[in-house]
Amino acid sequence: MNQPNPAIVAQSAVRRLPRWSLLLLCLAYIVPGFVGRSPWRMADMEGFGYMRELALGHTSWLAPRLSGLAPESEGLLPYWLGALALKAAPSWFSPEIASRLPFMALLALTLMATWWGVYYLARTPGARPVAFAFGGEAQTTDYARAMADGGLLALVACLGLAQLSHETSSYLPQLGFTALLFFAFATMPYHGRLAAMGLLIGLPGLALSGAPTMALLLGLGCSFLALFLRSWGDDEQAPAKARLWALAWLLVTLAAAALAWLLDEWVWRLVNESNAKQWQSLMRLFLWFGWPAWPLTLWTLWVWRRQIARPLHHPHLALPLWFAGVAVAATVSSLPADRALLLGLPATATLAAFALPTLKRSIGSLIDWFTLLFFSASAIAIWVIWLAVQTGFPAKPAANVARLAPQFVPGFSLIAFAVALAATAGWVVLVVWRSARNRAAIWKSLVLPASGATLGWILLMTLWLPLLDHGLSLEPQIGRVLAQMPADTRCVHTYGLTRAHIAALRYYGDVDTLRYEVHDRPGCDWLVAEQYYWNHKPRQPEAWELVAKVVRPTDRHDFLLVLRRKNQSRTPVTP
Repeated sequence: MNQPNPAIVAQSAVRRLPRWSLLLLCLAYIVPGFVGRSPWRMADMEGFGYMRELALGHTSWLAPRLSGLAPESEGLLPYWLGALALKAAPSWFSPEIASRLPFMALLALTLMATWWGVYYLARTPGARPVAFAFGGEAQTTDYARAMADGGLLALVACLGLAQLSHETSSYLPQLGFTALLFFAFATMPYHGRLAAMGLLIGLPGLALSGAPTMALLLGLGCSFLALFLRSWGDDEQAPAKARLWALAWLLVTLAAAALAWLLDEWVWRLVNESNAKQWQSLMRLFLWFGWPAWPLTLWTLWVWRRQIARPLHHPHLALPLWFAGVAVAATVSSLPADRALLLGLPATATLAAFALPTLKRSIGSLIDWFTLLFFSASAIAIWVIWLAVQTGFPAKPAANVARLAPQFVPGFSLIAFAVALAATAGWVVLVVWRSARNRAAIWKSLVLPASGATLGWILLMTLWLPLLDHGLSLEPQIGRVLAQMPADTRCVHTYGLTRAHIAALRYYGDVDTLRYEVHDRPGCDWLVAEQYYWNHKPRQPEAWELVAKVVRPTDRHDFLLVLRRKNQSRTPVTP
């Protein structure tokens, strides 16, 4: 016997969120961060470096190398996607933007798959709202659409999604393929071909993006759910075809695991004793990364507790609980923790959406007021600091920026200013709309959090973008390094540099790099070294003379040494 459903929703509460506003919100969230900025250190620049090497044909597609170094992050597929985009892009197109196009598509896929996943889960019998005695309850399709809108808003509102979902690293492909698997299971009873396509792309894609263990766990869990579920789509009894789907999930999971094994993609990053003691840092990560979805998720677990006690009868709870549980377990047991937690955000947003039909008006008002104060204060702070950088007033923020980012020369971009101004005006209009009308729609409590997170991201990627590029990009430091060498330099030794530094040297300087630890090529008369490694682990230092120390603009303790081989002609260098 089914337990009483806590979702009591009238038809008036499932009014449709305008499609144009939802699409505009997604577009405003996706584009900033991919367009207009330089590659950031470290994962962003490193990933771009390997993609460029593959596109230029300088390394093997099955074993990419950068100056003989294998990538630090696992997964071949992210590098393949970026390299293919670079090869397909015309010569006049920016290589940085070209390499990000597949990642923009993956972020769009994440948002779309989450929306459709919530939509089909909300249509299952156990998720539907209670039928009223005299009618007037929410219709199934309208209710599912409203719940999907709420799930998408909850995902966009998550603070931890912003930066990691805009990097050209393995994190975003893992997120996109995880969301695709979530969609594939949710849509199985309704659209078998779409579900099969999502399964066949999602599991191998996740395994080849550096997360074969996650692919194995998620695939086996979905196979188990399909085998033992007592509810299937619009039917309360699971038919025989659910058993066939269980077998399909199992076979594709094993095939994806075997493919990852053949390509040597199985890498374990478990915590050790020293890492296991960082529980305070881990708790802080849990608190802010999934905000505001995780408090709503806890509310869902409470109000739907009777249904959770029988999860096999309620796939709308069992599926996101499994995906979120695997992500939390991986966060606690593996490194880096934020990467694993990122993969649980679509499931967490889904659980948060199922809290919306049960929220009291007082809780919704509390969310609105907290969001309004937090994001309005953040937007004001961003504008004030930008104004201080541009004009010198207020004096204290301007002095703080000058201290933290020396050598930074501010500039004014009319396009960036117009975009930031339009986004701020849109926020003001939205706040007025939300405070002036008492909308009954169940998604209303997540409109301000999602819009506020988008506003903050847009302001950072417009007003603060030059400042962030100055601090997070390697271009300023590498540019000063290259300025110490003759313009016709085509070969540079490196010593102790990270992969990101090597990639930046090769891209910005168009030079060939040789690791001095491995090979000393005669005729290659310039060397760039990390200060600590050169001072403590030198190799034939007497053969080189120091030309310059180049500091990273935002870290006075981070030096790169520029050295020249002795007994060479001193070619004048233009600084």
